[in-house]
Amino acid sequence: MTRVGLARLQFGTMTIYHFLFVPITIGTAFLLAILETRYWRTQQSSDRKVLDFFGRLFLINFAVGVVTGILQEFQFGMNWATYSRFVGDVFGAPLAVEALAAFFLESTFIGLWIFGWDRLSPRMHTWTMWLVAIGTSLSAFWILTANSFMQEPVGYRLVHHHAEMTNFFALLGNPQLWVEFPHVELAALTTGGFFVASVSAYFLINQEEYRSWFQAPFHIGLVVAAAGSILVIVLGHEQAQHLIVAQPMKMAASEALWHTSGLHAAWSIISLFNPVTHHTWFSLPIPDMLSILAYNRLTGRVLGISALQHLYQRRYGPGYYVPPVFVTYWSFRLMIFLGFLMAALSIWGLWLSRQGTLFDHPAYLRWMSWSVIFPLVANIMGWVMTEVGRQPWIVFGLEKTANGVSPTVPIGSVATTDIGFTLLYLVMGIFELRLMLKYIRLGPEAEEAYRSPPHDGIVEPH
Repeated sequence: MTRVGLARLQFGTMTIYHFLFVPITIGTAFLLAILETRYWRTQQSSDRKVLDFFGRLFLINFAVGVVTGILQEFQFGMNWATYSRFVGDVFGAPLAVEALAAFFLESTFIGLWIFGWDRLSPRMHTWTMWLVAIGTSLSAFWILTANSFMQEPVGYRLVHHHAEMTNFFALLGNPQLWVEFPHVELAALTTGGFFVASVSAYFLINQEEYRSWFQAPFHIGLVVAAAGSILVIVLGHEQAQHLIVAQPMKMAASEALWHTSGLHAAWSIISLFNPVTHHTWFSLPIPDMLSILAYNRLTGRVLGISALQHLYQRRYGPGYYVPPVFVTYWSFRLMIFLGFLMAALSIWGLWLSRQGTLFDHPAYLRWMSWSVIFPLVANIMGWVMTEVGRQPWIVFGLEKTANGVSPTVPIGSVATTDIGFTLLYLVMGIFELRLMLKYIRLGPEAEEAYRSPPHDGIVEPH
């Protein structure tokens, strides 16, 4: 392993771990806001207890997500100092706005939500959770603004091999941002929907005394999951069309398309190939589907990897510009498969609920109790496809990944921190999982040390 390889491994490991918590935080915040709005209208004590129950799980996830996010940002100064110097004047602005505005917004209103039950009116307390949900989405927006610059640089100029921002509003209008942010936001809502539905399914199966309590959260989670998963598929199609223009090599790699297609480009459901020799042993194509994905019509050529390699050499100079095709292809396929699976599961559940036969299908409920795994894996596969498919660029067309690593950090230090952070995250993951399972088993009537009993209005402090 080289210094670059170890630095990439460390950043990838930490980002994948962090990205397990971010979509749950964003999606569950909106689900909590919906559940509290429902409680505000019904004033049922059972709805309040279910709200508190999911609130505990949300806060555990939020705390671990914050810690892992802070450690991730240290990477820019540790292993990627050259990259930070090159693009810091552009990259730093949206990250600063995220920290100073969005993160403080969500953190402030989380505090008000936790400690405001006996100090705020029910209406005002409900609004605090809606503002938390808005704050989490704003955080995602600003972080994706920075990431979109890495995918499609805009609003900058090069001064002595250093990127300087010339137009902040160009960053906000980046076409990549407006296909990426809605896709990630809807994926997060899908994750939150499946998280609430998954936990609710556990109680619907195993705790009959809580069936009436968790039927509404289960149904709400399914509605959000169904709408989110369907719209994610639609917006994923928009992203694919944008890739044809902005990053055609990533699109070609995601299809293992070695040579430029014919006028009718087929899309392979599955393909078994050798990424070295480019030999394909087996392929199951859908005729014309790649042309439809790329151009919304039955005809249209898609440039292959070989043609794009020659084009990039003429444009950017000598080098190898092909990303890891095997990883890009299969991460894309797994993401798509899980997306359609989630849409089918959520729609099926809504149909069973509408027919009144949900409890006649215990196998479905058992599937749903584990279903939160599907969006988590799909989110990770989407991130892997996005970032690995951009290689060898750290900022597309401007700086290669190999040139962004810190040149003076000893390789032994990188390896040591790789091991240290991996072990630390493993311990944190075990701790977080055990804590989540503990509070799920305790159920909605567990003791709440951090919150007062339910109230009927404003209570003046003593």
